[in-house]
Amino acid sequence: MSSASSSSDSALRLPGDPPGGRRAVAVWCIGVSVYFVAVIFRTSLGVAGLDAVERFDINASALSTFSILQLLVYAGMQIPVGLMVDRLGTKKVLTIGVVLFTLGQLGFAFSSSYGTALVSRALLGCGDAMTFISVLRLGTRWFPARRGPLVAQLAGLVGMAGNLVSTLVIARLLHGIGWEAAFAGSAVAGVVVLVLMLLFLKDHPEGYAAPPLPASHKGAAYVRAQISAAWREPGTRLGLWVHFTTQFPAMVFLLLWGLPFLVEAQGLSRGTAGELLTLVVLSNMTVGLVYGQVVARHHSARLPLALGTVAATAVLWALPVVWPGQAPMWLLVVMCVVLGACGPASMIGFDFARPANPPERQGTASGIVNMGGFVASMTTLLAVGVLLDATGDDYRIAFSAVFVLQAFGVGQILRLRKRAARAERERVVASRVTSVHVPA
Repeated sequence: MSSASSSSDSALRLPGDPPGGRRAVAVWCIGVSVYFVAVIFRTSLGVAGLDAVERFDINASALSTFSILQLLVYAGMQIPVGLMVDRLGTKKVLTIGVVLFTLGQLGFAFSSSYGTALVSRALLGCGDAMTFISVLRLGTRWFPARRGPLVAQLAGLVGMAGNLVSTLVIARLLHGIGWEAAFAGSAVAGVVVLVLMLLFLKDHPEGYAAPPLPASHKGAAYVRAQISAAWREPGTRLGLWVHFTTQFPAMVFLLLWGLPFLVEAQGLSRGTAGELLTLVVLSNMTVGLVYGQVVARHHSARLPLALGTVAATAVLWALPVVWPGQAPMWLLVVMCVVLGACGPASMIGFDFARPANPPERQGTASGIVNMGGFVASMTTLLAVGVLLDATGDDYRIAFSAVFVLQAFGVGQILRLRKRAARAERERVVASRVTSVHVPA
C-alpha cells in the first residue's frame, strides 16, 4: 500500500472510522504475511502432484483427495473461524492458525504413507482456514471503510505472491534437494511469521477497540442467531455465490490439475508448464490492483466485473479443452492470463457482504462468503479426478465439470442481484437519515 494512499486516508474517513496511515500499513503487513505463508503451504502440492503420485503410489482420484480434504476442512472451518474472529479477535485466531499450518507442512514433509500425508494436509487446511478472514478483519479494524475493497484486493494479491513462491521456489527445491528438505525447509517460514506476529501485531489502533460484547452474546443460541442474521442478508448470499462462481477454475488449475493437464494433455515440459502457472499468478496480481481500484471508485461495477470474468473464463477454459489435438501456445497463454482474473473477481463477493453486515458480524459474514469458492473448488477437484480415472485420462470430459458449476452459480447470482441491490440502497438511505443531527 503506497504512502500516497496512506496519507489520503483522512480524506476518506467517516465518523468512527479507524485512522489508517503508516502504522496501519505496518501492522497489516505483519498480518498479511501470515496469509502469504499459508498460501505457500496450501499451493505447494500443486507443483508436487506428479511427485506425490510416485512417492505414495496413488492414482488421480487419490491425488485429488489431498486437495479435496484440505479444502473440505478449510470450507468447513469458515463459519466457526468467522465466529472465533468476532469473539476472540485477529491475533489469537492467527496464532492458532500459524501453529496448525506449520505443523501440517512439517508433517507432510516427513509423511511416508498416504494416510499420514492426508492427516497432515487436513491439519494444514485447518490452520490455513484461520488466516484470510482474520486478515480481512484486521483491515476493517485499521483502515477507513472506503479502503475496504482495495485492502481486500491487496490481501488477495499478497496471497497470489505466495502462490508464485510455490511455483518458482518450492518446485525448484523439490527437484533440487528432495521432498523432505523442500517441505520441511519451507515450514521455517511459519516459525518466522509466528514470532513477528506475537511481537508486533495489534488487533486495532489505540482508542478504537470494539465495545465489549454483552454477556448474552455467548452460547449456542447466540451462535445460531449470528449465523442466521448474516445469512438473511441478501448481500451475504450474493457474495457467497459470486465467490463460488468466480474463484474455483483458477483454484483447480493452480492447486492440482493445471500442471498434469499442461504436461499430459498438452505435451508441454514441466518447465514450460510451470511458467504458465506462474503467468496465472502474475496476471492475478495485476488484475487484482485494477479490480480493487475500480470497485473502490465505482460500486456499480461489482457485478459486471464478476459476471464478465465468469464469461471470459468459460470461453477460455473451453477452447483449449475442445481444440483438436494440442492447443497452440498462444491460446494457453491467453487462457492463463484470463484465469488470473478469477481470484480478484472472487474478492468482489466480500464487497457485497461487507456493507450488508454490522461490524460485530463481519467475521461471520466473511466466513460464509469464503466458503463459496472453496466448496466449488473441492467439488470440481473431486469431479475431475473421478472423471479422469473413469475415462482413461480424457481431460476434455473431466474439465467439462467446470461449466456445470459455473452455470449453477450464475443462476444464483442473477436470482439474488436485485434483492441485494434493493437492500443496499435502503441501508444507505437509512444511514444518511440517522447521520443528520437536529439541534436541540
